[in-house]
Amino acid sequence: MQATAWPEDAVEVGRILGAFGVKGWIKVQPFSFDASALGATKTWWLSGDRPGQPSRQAFKVVALRDHGEGLVAQLEGVNDRDAADKLKGVLLAVPRSVFPKTQGEEYYWVDLIGLSVVNVNGEALGTVIDLIDTGPHSVFRIAPPGIDKPTPKQERLIPFVSAYVQSVDLAARQIRVDWSTDWEAED
Repeated sequence: MQATAWPEDAVEVGRILGAFGVKGWIKVQPFSFDASALGATKTWWLSGDRPGQPSRQAFKVVALRDHGEGLVAQLEGVNDRDAADKLKGVLLAVPRSVFPKTQGEEYYWVDLIGLSVVNVNGEALGTVIDLIDTGPHSVFRIAPPGIDKPTPKQERLIPFVSAYVQSVDLAARQIRVDWSTDWEAED
């Protein structure tokens, strides 16, 4: 454990699933198919909400390797299975600044959440609150203007494909789509 300040640009990128072996290694579930951000820094910031878990503390990554669909890691100061088990369920974050650069029209979901969505007529459709991975492509979950926590019937789902998404302007915090305001789900 290190006494390092929580980064202002911290992004949750994974969860600790539990202990791996008896020497303090942990199993990690990355939130992304590409977990390279986890290996891009030698310090992870952990945040747990149960008694005995770290609350926004930095840990030095001693070792890291791929394991199945996730990763296994050894953190400084976590030297046995009991210490590793205490970290089960803890979220881990890294600074956004260590994420690998995107290419062309690639985006990190964390950069898209919170962007406003307007159609080609300039009509506000809402704000991106999440994305859904359907396999072939992602789908925006959009909350209507003025509604922070919409019900499923209030949400608008728009596929993140070039047929509908005209532009993504991160600087302007806006996504422009070819989508009508009257395209709603029928009851």
